[in-house]
Amino acid sequence: MKTPVHVIFFDAADTLFHIHGSVADIYLTHAVQHGFRQTPDSQASIAQAFRRAFHDAAPPVFAATDPIELKQCERLWWFDIVHNVFYRVGMFERFDEFFEQVFQVFEDPHSWALFPETHAVLTRLREEGFELGIISNFDSRLFPVMRGLGIDRLFDTVTIASLARAAKPAPKIFEIALEKHAIDPAEAIHVGDSVRDDMEGATKAGLTGVLLDRAGRHEVSGGHVIRTLEELLSLAMALKE
Repeated sequence: MKTPVHVIFFDAADTLFHIHGSVADIYLTHAVQHGFRQTPDSQASIAQAFRRAFHDAAPPVFAATDPIELKQCERLWWFDIVHNVFYRVGMFERFDEFFEQVFQVFEDPHSWALFPETHAVLTRLREEGFELGIISNFDSRLFPVMRGLGIDRLFDTVTIASLARAAKPAPKIFEIALEKHAIDPAEAIHVGDSVRDDMEGATKAGLTGVLLDRAGRHEVSGGHVIRTLEELLSLAMALKE
């Protein structure tokens, strides 16, 4: 017999909400204010360097448990990534000041925007009786962002890599999230925009992995693929029966 789904987990950034502009745009704007010498290809170079630095970075998993120490670890993790970016495209004298400012930008809810359907879909899922959770590699800045975007109360649980000491696609972070709801993997869906971290990670952990591919960029053989969160509604109801 098929196991009914009771819980739906979501990735956070680029699944429920997105940054205004792009990471490269934000880095470039603030770097120029702090002495970075812009060239015609700076934006493209920063975007490419960021993708490489982020891909090469170790998972955001730390030994610290004290909240203050944990925030320091998160900050240093990002400092290394951003420093790596500008080491590739051109370092500048006031880099430390730049980093402090840009790190705060990504904690500001005004830097982010919900996708148009996010709030309505989350509300409908709760009305249908689903428990909702977040499983994200975002750091603790996620909490003020969610509060500022008005979606924090729609979620029963939030599981982030730095607090869980595990990062997607590792099974452990999914297992920790499942324990919070006291359910088996077969009773949960996880939705996200990354093939590796979300769809494959969730599937390997025993959940139903759903890829949110808004731009239709990925070719995936098998599995569930949706283009908007609205398409999740019918899928979730079918898996609930």
